[in-house]
Amino acid sequence: MRKTPIWLAAAFALLAAGANAQNSAFEQSGLVGKLEAPDIITDPAKWPKPVGEAPQLAARVKEGKLPPVAERVPSEPLVLKPLHSIGRYGGTWRRGFLGRGDGENGNRIRAADKLLYWDASGTKIVPSVAKGYELSADGKKTTLFLRKGMKWSDGSPFTADDFMFWYEDMYQNKEIVSAPAPEMAVNGKQGRIVKIDETTIAFEFDAPNFLFPRLIAGDTQVGGGQSRLQSDGRELGPYAPAHYLKQFLPKYSSVEAVTAKAKAAGYNNWVEHLKFRSDWQLNAEVPTIAAWVMTSAINTQSWVLERNPYYYAIDTAGNQLPYIDKVQLTLAENPEVINLRAIAGEYDYMERFIDLAKLPVFLENAARGGYRVRLDPGFNGSDSQLYVNLAFKQDPELRKWFQMADFRRALALGIDRGQLNDAFWLGLGVISTPMPAAIIPESPGEDYRLRWATLDVKKANAMLDAIGLSKKDADGFRLRTDNGQRLRIQIDVAQTLTPTWPQQAEMIIQQWKAIGIWADAKLFERSLFYTRIRNDDHQMTIFSNNGSEALFLYTAPVLPNDPQSSQGGVGHAKWYVSNGEQGLKPESPEMLKAYDLLRSAVSAPENQRDKIAQEIWKLAVDQVWTIGLVGLSPTYMGTRVVNLKLENVPERVCVSQHCRTPWSARPDQWYFKP
Repeated sequence: MRKTPIWLAAAFALLAAGANAQNSAFEQSGLVGKLEAPDIITDPAKWPKPVGEAPQLAARVKEGKLPPVAERVPSEPLVLKPLHSIGRYGGTWRRGFLGRGDGENGNRIRAADKLLYWDASGTKIVPSVAKGYELSADGKKTTLFLRKGMKWSDGSPFTADDFMFWYEDMYQNKEIVSAPAPEMAVNGKQGRIVKIDETTIAFEFDAPNFLFPRLIAGDTQVGGGQSRLQSDGRELGPYAPAHYLKQFLPKYSSVEAVTAKAKAAGYNNWVEHLKFRSDWQLNAEVPTIAAWVMTSAINTQSWVLERNPYYYAIDTAGNQLPYIDKVQLTLAENPEVINLRAIAGEYDYMERFIDLAKLPVFLENAARGGYRVRLDPGFNGSDSQLYVNLAFKQDPELRKWFQMADFRRALALGIDRGQLNDAFWLGLGVISTPMPAAIIPESPGEDYRLRWATLDVKKANAMLDAIGLSKKDADGFRLRTDNGQRLRIQIDVAQTLTPTWPQQAEMIIQQWKAIGIWADAKLFERSLFYTRIRNDDHQMTIFSNNGSEALFLYTAPVLPNDPQSSQGGVGHAKWYVSNGEQGLKPESPEMLKAYDLLRSAVSAPENQRDKIAQEIWKLAVDQVWTIGLVGLSPTYMGTRVVNLKLENVPERVCVSQHCRTPWSARPDQWYFKP
């Protein structure tokens, strides 16, 4: 593998300094550009009248199979000024996916179904499904204003009734949703949704909830977009197509009728049947409001989505979006296959699973493959980090050590992040704790960037000796204090977004030998990996600290229904959400303090929330609840391969969980040149 280009190393050196920097090296490279996105035109006086549509839809109108476009687009559309130019209709966006467990791949392509979204920087809320929102002065009420005349993909009206249906008939039915969403509660007390009129809804709480608009815009249950009931208990909301799903609920007929319907469809009960019917990834019948509608399901070799004739967005020339006809995701056996296909030019836009370590190969083959490469440094301090399961109970001896901050600190000091950086980041990443980039207001300050994150084998060994792990076997590995056998730790690894996680874990395991720690890594299929997390069966995992929202999702465990973000202990997340009525109370006073701070942040104005967030980050970094490795790089969905014919693609996009990349690049306004 050839040496890293000097200009690229210089560019990342600036990033490592905490700067949101641009210089000639960035500009000359053409790989790391400026953050940008198409403008949203919110002034109705500047809205065009919808007059244009895709030829295939115009043909259907002529055949009498669709109403005219003026009747399909809402009277209050979302108006996008394309990034560079008005596009042309047509083409198929080719992409890869890894099968049933890779549903998030499609979720991100459909992120137009979110109520609110973020600007190019990932720091400012912008309109999406809702044309706007209003937060009351006391913080107890968030009002959302929907778009007049908006429709589902089957032409049925999209109104406040779809929110009330979700809230009253699905969310509050414990047979359907077993655990309430923590974002819908303040101080453990659930809020409520109220219908104001056909296009206005309000989320009301008994205590201030200044944080709620950010939660709606974020990657949370209530902010996830259209409800999709999942068998694992995680449920997105807060709206659903009432006109379609009512037929599968007992309330609108009888238990006997919906059970018979479920049995006829091959399901054990009506709840299982309802979950399938609500799932756009599996059921092509369920109406949606996203730019593309699924026509071939995720459990096939080719997962296909086609344009939504009732999509609510238009460009500034009045043309209904999206420009691209179809999205086709082709099944790949593993991430390596996806990388090989991307190098061969078989994808039009691919950032998921792309391996930064292969950057020289991508650059060498770009002209032959007909693509360009873009690098988007993420805002997250750790593209990879180790989670310690603080709620692990199966082994009292391991639990004892996991609870000790000095044990976790010693593990962190025993890692050579420089070696990891060179091997898996081409030396371009930033050695870091999990804390976010300096551009993020919640960042606690650069003094915390390297706290417990530098290699110090001598200090790590001394700390392990001091806490009572001084005895070793003949091979130099530390012994358990209960039975004298070798202390063993297992790192669970998911077959998922970062292809090199198994190799990263193996390198850490080799490095830990110098501090007398024996560990091994075990690779799990993604759904089984999450099952182990839900049951708190895992000891440690390697995963991402996924963006500027990491404070709420990926630092302290707070979302029990989301195993991806609660790898630090689902039992603790349950305790936090239920106000101590369920789950496992943390032993750490620092964790309890962080939970108290987090509860207080919900009711605090924005200027106070940032300070509270910084205090939580300081606790998280110092206590080493997760062990940061290397971050602030394009590793995690920030290495993009883009077809040379694909237009209106930003030079750089926000790479963060709440920005839902690739949607942060607004693919509904991409188009193919002739």
